[in-house]
Amino acid sequence: MTAFQPAVPMPAPLRHLMPEIEWAVHAEEVAQIRRLKRERDAVILAHNYQTPEIFHGVADIVGDSLALAREAVATDAAVIVLAGVHFMAETAKILNPDRRVLIPDDMAGCSLAESITAADVAALRARHPGVPVVTYVNTSAEVKAASDICCTSGNALKVVESLGVPEVIMIPDGYLARNIAARTRVRIITWDGACEVHERFTPEDIRRMRAEHAGVTVVAHPECPPEVVAEADFAGSTAEMIDFVALRRPPRVALITECSMSDNVAAGFPDISFVKPCNMCPHMKRITLPGIRRALETMSHEVTVPDDIARDARRAVERMLSIR
Repeated sequence: MTAFQPAVPMPAPLRHLMPEIEWAVHAEEVAQIRRLKRERDAVILAHNYQTPEIFHGVADIVGDSLALAREAVATDAAVIVLAGVHFMAETAKILNPDRRVLIPDDMAGCSLAESITAADVAALRARHPGVPVVTYVNTSAEVKAASDICCTSGNALKVVESLGVPEVIMIPDGYLARNIAARTRVRIITWDGACEVHERFTPEDIRRMRAEHAGVTVVAHPECPPEVVAEADFAGSTAEMIDFVALRRPPRVALITECSMSDNVAAGFPDISFVKPCNMCPHMKRITLPGIRRALETMSHEVTVPDDIARDARRAVERMLSIR
């Protein structure tokens, strides 16, 4: 097998993202992973922030946190490999207690998830008795278990307003909470957590981008500071960002989010010019093709959640999933 005859052909979406010689570097790992998936009866769930060779090369199901949560329930595979960060693998395990859930790198954490603990939730409840707690899925199983209902960036507004109360506690992303507060009459009590990728974007970044790329349409994630969202043409979850691009077909677009998201979306829209501001998630980038292969070879690292925590966390996640 030569470098110009890769073990598996390059997937069509990658053809305008990387040269054939680069794909040849990945092709043998991709072939091994595909073989191991069949042998292990495994499915790979990959978040939108995974690199293109994972997202387009080996993933069976791709999407944002909400999509992966929904699809984790729908799969009938014996093994789930979560190409993402640890809280996502925990969520998959919570919803699939009888299936084996693996994460290729157990150090793939999340700055946002680590910004709050179950003890912090208890303290918030003590300060605001009777106020329901809405918890972003970007949290640990323990924090989910301590909450009333979960949400994602895509359904946060719907979740908040579904409760029919004048006030909620929304944790842990303070920027997401403030962006939702601007769209509802429900009073939102916030927590000072943030995603280390999205909090680095500034309004000056957006203005500079517009000056350098005339006519660019700016699409931001609601984990960005409200001042950044205010400068954008549209703000929404990763799924909503993709839908916006698909519907509006702007000739030039900038996605204000994690680096690989732009690459993965660009693969589906070769006629659109993507300006790629780049803030990279170091945790997502711990997931690699060799790591996925090793996970399937050795069946590690297995993610477990204690039964009592899983029970309460499942209640909060399933309550979210029931809202359409």
